[in-house]
Amino acid sequence: MRDKDTHDSPDGAATGDDESPVAEPDGGTVSQAAQDHQQTDYLDSEVNLLRPSTRFMRDHLKLVWGSFIAWILATWGPVTATFLAPETMTSLSILGFPAHYFLVGFFAPTSSLILAAIYAHRRDKLDEKYGINSTQTTGSPTGAEEAAATDGGVNE
Repeated sequence: MRDKDTHDSPDGAATGDDESPVAEPDGGTVSQAAQDHQQTDYLDSEVNLLRPSTRFMRDHLKLVWGSFIAWILATWGPVTATFLAPETMTSLSILGFPAHYFLVGFFAPTSSLILAAIYAHRRDKLDEKYGINSTQTTGSPTGAEEAAATDGGVNE
C-alpha cells in the first residue's frame, strides 16, 4: 500500500504526488440566498449571530431561540415553581403523584424529547422552504478515488 504524502504548497498546488484527487461539489445549496453567499469569505467577514445576513439564517435562528425558550420553560419551570411555592406543589396531585414529583420526574424529560422532535420537523420544513436537500448523497468512490479516512489516511 502506498502512503499519500500529498501536501498543499503555498500557491495551492498539490505537491509530492502525481495523482491529485479532484473534489467535486455535491450541489448542496440551490436557493438564491445560498448562491449569493457561496463566494463569501467567512474567515475575513464578520458573522453576526444575533443579526444574520440571510433569510434562511434569520429563520433558523428564530427556530433555535424559540426552541431554547420552550426548553427552558419546560425543564426549569416545574423546578422554579416548586422552589417558589413548595406547599402548593406538594399539595396538588397529578395522577396520584404530588405535582412537583410528576412535573420534574415525568413532564420535564418527556417535554425535552417532544421539543427535539418538533425542532427536527420544523427544521426539515425550513430546509424544504429554502431548497436545501440534506438527504442528497454522493456515490462511494472506488479505485483511485478511494475516500480518505477522518485521520487523513486511506480507508482499508
